[in-house]
Amino acid sequence: MKKIESITHSATSVTIAVFISRILGLIREQVFAYFFGAGKSMDAFVVGYRIPNLLRDLFAEGALGSAFVKIFSSGLEKEGVEKSFKIAQILISNFLVILIIIVLLGIIFANFIVSIIAPEFKKDLYKFILTTRLTQIMMPFLLFISLASILAGMLNSFRIFFLPALSSGLFNLVSIIIGIIGYYFLMNMAIDPIYAMAIGVTLGGLFQIIFQYPLVKNKGFSFSFSPDFKNEYFKEVLRLMFPIILGLSVVQINIFINTFFATSCGEGAVSWYSYAFRIMYVPLGLFGVGLSQALLPELSRQIARKDFTMAKDTFSRALIVSLSLSIPSAIGLFMLSHPLIGVLFERGKFTFYDTSKTSQILQILSLGLPFYGLSKTAVPLFYSLGKTIIPAFGSIIAVITNVVVILLTIKKLGINGVALGTSLSLVFQSLFLLAMAIYKLGVLDFKFTLRSLLTLILASLSLIGILEILNIFIFEKIFKIILSIPLGAIIFIIICKILGPEETYLFFEKFLKTLLRSK
Repeated sequence: MKKIESITHSATSVTIAVFISRILGLIREQVFAYFFGAGKSMDAFVVGYRIPNLLRDLFAEGALGSAFVKIFSSGLEKEGVEKSFKIAQILISNFLVILIIIVLLGIIFANFIVSIIAPEFKKDLYKFILTTRLTQIMMPFLLFISLASILAGMLNSFRIFFLPALSSGLFNLVSIIIGIIGYYFLMNMAIDPIYAMAIGVTLGGLFQIIFQYPLVKNKGFSFSFSPDFKNEYFKEVLRLMFPIILGLSVVQINIFINTFFATSCGEGAVSWYSYAFRIMYVPLGLFGVGLSQALLPELSRQIARKDFTMAKDTFSRALIVSLSLSIPSAIGLFMLSHPLIGVLFERGKFTFYDTSKTSQILQILSLGLPFYGLSKTAVPLFYSLGKTIIPAFGSIIAVITNVVVILLTIKKLGINGVALGTSLSLVFQSLFLLAMAIYKLGVLDFKFTLRSLLTLILASLSLIGILEILNIFIFEKIFKIILSIPLGAIIFIIICKILGPEETYLFFEKFLKTLLRSK
């Protein structure tokens, strides 16, 4: 129980930092919505940003980050700090070379990449050229964010979670400031101001490195360029990475498929989907990322000690903590989708029609949120066990589900069919990963799991009830949101606190204590 409390405490620290980042991220999206709405320039930016972001998921937040944390955390446990720093120096040098080559190739072949991922844009020459140039401007973001992810992994291994997570807030802040200043500057020069937003993305990634490196240096690490592609630890990272890349490549194929189909759903569809996903990304990033980042180093240490009983207990309790966060978040997003989108984005060039379309997509995406949370909790287990091929198979299942659903529904549902494919793919992926987790660790505590699920069901029904009552009697969007979120949260937490077990409300308790201590 102490381990899950430690992980939950670490996760709450990450969550507070990520909360700041997500709020800044929403402000960034509000800037986009106000200045660009859901038109041609915004569609071009979304696709242009998605290209380096696809590779970012492989390196920064996927294969490289997870494999590095596995090696570095195990090294700290077995061989000490000095040896681990030497390993990190070699790994960073090697990946610096690799990433620079990938970025250069991305810039050179941007035209070709855009023509594959968004062929419909070729029907509008300006839109196609704009997307290509934005892609070239944002490609270096991949290099910066990948190196920032390695630095964050090192700090996480030292159980420092808050500041690395806060660095993503710095990215959003820099993007906002440069974007707004650049908007008016480029407007005066009669240049499409969307270029300022792209420059903000690239410089935001750079500032994440500048922010985190002094923190790592304070731990005794000093970087000097010393590549060694024959190093045994580098080979081990590659060995761990390739199955993860296989799995994440499948995920990127999923995103590619979604982008491909979204660009065929008419002007604005790509932007609507992007805005909706950004809203869903708030709880998704807050809880899923926080819990996952705190869980991986702890599970790696437990499995390095071959303490599988403790790892099983840690994992099963983490699953319930994940559900206690993602289920109420999904309910809130589904029932408050229209007022949320309206309050956040409906101004400037973002119209009521855009709100309606975006809120429909958000409702569909929210259905997959609990399953995404389960997957984010399960994946660190397989990375810790060295069974990285299992998440890869889970991703393949997700892609197959996504394609089938989109093909069956896109003619009738349009962009909503793409959203439905995303949600159902998360459902099938998470069910597979949970089945494999049980196979590897053994059956989870039935009594504990059943009690937890019943509590969460009763708390969820109460949450739905209070939100429906408020929806009937309150018409003003802003007041509906202001009342619904705190009242719904209070009802949910009280029921969990009464019925138990502790994991159903543990995160909220730690979150409040951390906030009070910070004051």
